[in-house]
Amino acid sequence: MKKIAIIGAGSMAEAFISGILENGFIDKKNIWITNNSNQERLATLETRYGIRTTYNLNELFDQTDIVMLAMKPKDVATAIQSIREHLTEEMLVVSVLAGVSMDTIETLARIPLAIVRSMPNTSAAVGKSATAVAVNHRVTDSQLETTKTLFGTVGMASVVEEEQLDAVTGLSGSGPAYIYYLIEAMEKSAVEVGLEKDMASELIVQTLLGAAEMVKNSSKSSTQLRKDVTSPGGTTEAGIRVLEEHGVQEAFISCIKAATAQSKKMGTELSSKLQTADQPS
Repeated sequence: MKKIAIIGAGSMAEAFISGILENGFIDKKNIWITNNSNQERLATLETRYGIRTTYNLNELFDQTDIVMLAMKPKDVATAIQSIREHLTEEMLVVSVLAGVSMDTIETLARIPLAIVRSMPNTSAAVGKSATAVAVNHRVTDSQLETTKTLFGTVGMASVVEEEQLDAVTGLSGSGPAYIYYLIEAMEKSAVEVGLEKDMASELIVQTLLGAAEMVKNSSKSSTQLRKDVTSPGGTTEAGIRVLEEHGVQEAFISCIKAATAQSKKMGTELSSKLQTADQPS
């Protein structure tokens, strides 16, 4: 691989830059990035990581293998319009834009493209993203392997069909917020039962890490793991009983279904708006 060009310089773009360099995916001199107009942000990334920044599109796309679309989804039409004369069929276009379909990207580009559409989450910032990727029929086997390696630099990646990405968004895309919400409740309860906040936070974080590691490494289901620590008449059973009385499990199911439906709605509306905006006047 010769070069990756990143369009957009927000937190997700920075997470990928950090992961790429930490894992040796490509040399820093071959990572190029641009944005709409925030020169200060580009200067910060250049200083922090030693990557290349430019507003010269000829320079940006010269010998580029991968183009990463990392701007705000609402800006994708303007962004692709500005770069499409530099895109070629040999490039792999990787999108981290929520709600923007591969068909929409190809329509805006006006040429056939090998496209990867992804749904990472904010844990990419610490190299722990749970990412799903979908690819179109123009992506080669070699490009697919490159894609898996790329997303492996910020966590783990699973290949799914594009129509499953709304469900992924509802589950793991928004998932960190659900866990933070749970942590908030545990922190509040810890204070109410007499624990110091700092100590409680450490206990909560380690409890979550330990439970996640158990689910990851055990051959037992999450249901069985829960039952294993729920002794009849014990403290865990008392706590679980209250959760069941309040319908917590059903609330989580409804939560993920609602987020999935909202992702589908937003994606449909955005794609329609983008394709309409690109029509000749």
